[in-house]
Amino acid sequence: MKALVGVVDDVLPRAQFERLLAAVKRVGDEKLRGGYQATCWYGFDEAPTSLVEAAAQVVRARLPASRLRGVTGVEWWLSRMRTSNVQVDFHRDRDNALFDDDGVEANPTLSTVLYLNRCRGGLLAVTREPPNPANPALAPDRHDFDLVEPRPNRLAFFDGRLTHGVLDARNHIPGARLPRERSLRLAIAINFWSTRPRRVPTFPERRLYDALRLRRRRPG
Repeated sequence: MKALVGVVDDVLPRAQFERLLAAVKRVGDEKLRGGYQATCWYGFDEAPTSLVEAAAQVVRARLPASRLRGVTGVEWWLSRMRTSNVQVDFHRDRDNALFDDDGVEANPTLSTVLYLNRCRGGLLAVTREPPNPANPALAPDRHDFDLVEPRPNRLAFFDGRLTHGVLDARNHIPGARLPRERSLRLAIAINFWSTRPRRVPTFPERRLYDALRLRRRRPG
C-alpha cells in the first residue's frame, strides 16, 4: 500500500534552519497555551515577513509540484508541546471559521509539519480512519497509522484530508499525563491552501512572536 506520508530530510539550508530554530527558541513561552489558535496566513504573491514564511517558500520548492496545483499560500502556526502532556487530539485540518459559520468542512491541499528538534516519543500518526469522539484523544478505532519520527530539519507532508495526531512520550495514544518532560517538542505546521481560510490574519496583523520577524539585512 502506498505510504500516506512523505518525508524530506534536511529540507532547509543549514544556516536558514539554524536561524529559524534559534528564533523559535527565543519565542519562549509566548502564546504557548492556545498557540493553535494563533494561526497566520501567508500568500505567495507577497514578500515574506517572518522567518517561517521564508522557510515556507523553500518548503514549497522541495515538495512535488503535482501536490501543489492551485495552491495560493499557507496557513502556519507554532506547535510546541511536552509529549508527557499532549493536548492536541486526533483531527483533520480544516478551515475552522468556515466550519463554525456554515458547517462546511474545507481541508488544505497539503498538510505539512516542519520539525525543529528531537523529543521523547511524539511520533506523528497519520491515517485514513476518521477520529472517534468516544475514544481517548479522539483516536480512530483502527490504529493503522503511518508514523514519522521528529528530527531536526525534517518535513513530513500528507493529504490535508487525512486524520492525524501526536503520540505521547511512550508513543502511545495520549491519555493520562505522564511524568513531566523537561523540553518541548518543537515543530511548525505549514498547511498549503488554494483558498485563504476565513478570518486568518497575516503575521503582521497578529502582532505576535517578534523573534520570528524577518529583519532585512543591510547591504555591506
